Amino acid sequence: MALKSQRKERIDALAEASTDAGVSLAASAWRRLKRNPVFVVGAVIIAVFVLLALLAPLLAPHDPAQRLLVDQVSRADNSIPPPQEGFPLGGDQYGRDLFSRLLLGSQQTLLVAVLATVIGLGGGLVLGILAGAFGGWVDSVVMRAVDVMLSVPSLLLAVSIGALFAQQSQFTVILAVAIVQVPIFGRLLRGTMLAQRASDHVLAARALGVKESSIVFRHMLPNALGPVIVQATLVLAVAIIDAAALSFLGLGAADDSVPEWGQMLGGAQNIIDSHPQLAFWPASCIVLVALGFTLVGESLRDALDPKRRR
Repeated sequence: MALKSQRKERIDALAEASTDAGVSLAASAWRRLKRNPVFVVGAVIIAVFVLLALLAPLLAPHDPAQRLLVDQVSRADNSIPPPQEGFPLGGDQYGRDLFSRLLLGSQQTLLVAVLATVIGLGGGLVLGILAGAFGGWVDSVVMRAVDVMLSVPSLLLAVSIGALFAQQSQFTVILAVAIVQVPIFGRLLRGTMLAQRASDHVLAARALGVKESSIVFRHMLPNALGPVIVQATLVLAVAIIDAAALSFLGLGAADDSVPEWGQMLGGAQNIIDSHPQLAFWPASCIVLVALGFTLVGESLRDALDPKRRR
């Protein structure tokens, strides 16, 4: 009886294993992600950030451009409004509500990061498809252009691009950060596309006489997008930091009535020794949000990478 019981348990275990083997890649990855505390922490940070950014106009207690506490600003003794009723973080050096500016600044940070990543992803897709699908001299030309862009440090390249514009604005920041991300996506997609060119299903499609355009867009590209999507989550973190750096250096929007975290950080640098809280809060927000996207991106990479599955 004991032997039969052991055999039955082994058969049941094999049946469960065969059932798990039939789970799709996405479902299997999601099952691992839900058990990963790193992913959960990153996802919570991102969810809170996005929610605050979307609801910022409703949650902000005051107009971020209105100098409601200007009467408490004293140039003589270098004092600014402290935390008080209705102003939980106090005011800045111009008497504006710091809490409201942080909330509204999350909107601009989210807008810049998402648009820069989307534009960079679009440009990278074009370069990656050209290089990976056609190869030959097209691949050589595209990759040499990508190598030139990657040879320059990303922040230095973004600053150089931003400085080319006669008038700096939020759009110039988005464009500068996006251009920096194009070669990253392009090189990654090119590598995955080249791997797909030698796969069995692509060779079978060519043997059946399928058009090259259909092979590229229906067989190669969908199977090559996985690593690119994962990279996009990591690039979002880099985009937030690069955009904040450009605004800190004065290459963002000149009008500070619409707050942005990097811009707030740059405005506080002259009084950081006497009022460090003006730099601490926007810097903490930048670091925390970038950390959230990094944790999610690394978790996705581990969950989708066959070599790292557990």
